[in-house]
Amino acid sequence: MTRVLLASASPRRRMLLEAAGLAVDVSPPHVDETRVPGTAPIAHAAALARKKALAVQASGLVVAADTVVHLGDAVFEKPTSRDEARAHLHALSGREHRVTTGVCVRRGAHERVFTVTTAVVFRTLDPDDVERYLATGEADDKAGAYGIQGVGMVLVERVTGSFTNVVGLPVAETLAAIRELRG
Repeated sequence: MTRVLLASASPRRRMLLEAAGLAVDVSPPHVDETRVPGTAPIAHAAALARKKALAVQASGLVVAADTVVHLGDAVFEKPTSRDEARAHLHALSGREHRVTTGVCVRRGAHERVFTVTTAVVFRTLDPDDVERYLATGEADDKAGAYGIQGVGMVLVERVTGSFTNVVGLPVAETLAAIRELRG
């Protein structure tokens, strides 16, 4: 069984890697995740994944990722308050947005850094929809203030691209990078 060090505290990423048959150790790095002004959302996701992968010490395979929810150049981070979560959900209501995950798979000096972007369309949400969802608490720790793998699935009208990417890790692409670096 292939063992990887996940440079993330995300239980969803761990679950996806374990579901793929990998043994997962977790070591979340402490890095500044602040987006440099003017950095495009996709470039930000890739740079942050690489930064996380380089911040952990490991002799084997390291997997690091960062997921960004964006609409144009506007990035919807993890909300810091219920009001911010509410604003995120209203801004995404009835619109198509993008979810990009930057991934860095590293083994020693060798690394593969890539991004996967998925288009997500929210149905038009009325204020009661938003309040019901916020009451679940699910929005509190997720980019864009929703989790597609949970109750948040009822907010979504359509997904075009990788579903696991929206959960937090594009599994097929990540497994391909692991196979390439595993040797």
